Amino acid sequence: MDFEDRVSKRAKSIEISTIRYFFNMAKEVSGAISLTIGEPDFVTPRHIIDAAYASLLEGKTGYTVNAGLIELRQEISKYLKRSCDVEYKPDGEILVTIGATEAIYIALNTLVEDGDEVLIPEPSFVAYDPCTKLAGGKSVFVPTYEKDNFVLKADVLEKYVTERSKVLILPYPNNPTGAVMPYEEMVKLVEVVLKHDLLVVTDEIYSELVYDGFKHVSFASLPGMWERTVLINGFSKSYAMTGWRLGYIAAPEYFVKHMTKIHQYDVTSASTQSQYAGLEALRNGDGDVKFMREKYDERRKFLYSSLIDMGFECFEPKGAFYIFPSIKETGLTSLEFAKKLLYEAKVATVPGSAFGEHGEGYIRMSYATSMENLKEAVKRIREFMKKF
Repeated sequence: MDFEDRVSKRAKSIEISTIRYFFNMAKEVSGAISLTIGEPDFVTPRHIIDAAYASLLEGKTGYTVNAGLIELRQEISKYLKRSCDVEYKPDGEILVTIGATEAIYIALNTLVEDGDEVLIPEPSFVAYDPCTKLAGGKSVFVPTYEKDNFVLKADVLEKYVTERSKVLILPYPNNPTGAVMPYEEMVKLVEVVLKHDLLVVTDEIYSELVYDGFKHVSFASLPGMWERTVLINGFSKSYAMTGWRLGYIAAPEYFVKHMTKIHQYDVTSASTQSQYAGLEALRNGDGDVKFMREKYDERRKFLYSSLIDMGFECFEPKGAFYIFPSIKETGLTSLEFAKKLLYEAKVATVPGSAFGEHGEGYIRMSYATSMENLKEAVKRIREFMKKF
């Protein structure tokens, strides 16, 4: 008997991430500089580590309630009020998750029925499509374009809505493009959401990493949107806490009470020590966020100006820690270009095609690495580009 035949169709429909392939290959190529993974190069601030350690010494090693520590949910509520001017009750409207990725998974598994369509701007984070498939839904990819600064436009979205459309994912600031969503464009999206009675899942994991005076606005803060929006955020990017696996959902109680059931049987609760670390981050970590954001901004400006100087066509990112230059002029596919750059110049990037059909013709570079690495990478890329 072929036991693989017993594997579900939904599981078989999921593909291994191309990002991980290039991340792993960067480790195999001697001397390679990796601009692949979306992970801060900073170590979690010491006071956050100390808070987690103290919780261990105090014997706080058991389960928390499924929704997470009430103290942490209270701090999340305060944070969302001061940063985004949105209000959520700690008890009933906030759920602590194992990273933002689990939050995406349980949100879609709560909202999506078999055959429902999920509208996903593209290029975009690789997890949205697999999570949609695992929920029994159908991914509908809505293109965004460099000429629009990779912002989802309401008139484009309108063309992709059908009678089966149920959920719109809003992933801004965006991975992989670094795009941000201006308020005036959000207002236009509201009209489409109301017209077609859509639910909205916002992935705001990079909300603290915005530059050039841009102010992040949560879609849930717009008139009439709180009631139909599931806000997702976490600690990985802003506080350099990727390995702590800590995120959260904020949404009306009629959504959260059902999401909590999936979370309960999926993982029980987030790590207790991670929750105490998150509590300390929210209470005393604003200075850490500011410091890291300023460092990312320096790197962003350097990498963008360097790519322009080399002749790349490149949109200037205003959020996250990625840049998404076009490589169309080389005549290579994004996969071909990324492989050649890795093996010939020893610089690892991610082909834009990893983020969907509309990412073809671009590569993603992460500047969540040291300035020393970036300067050496630019030197190698400059030499590599002389071949074209």
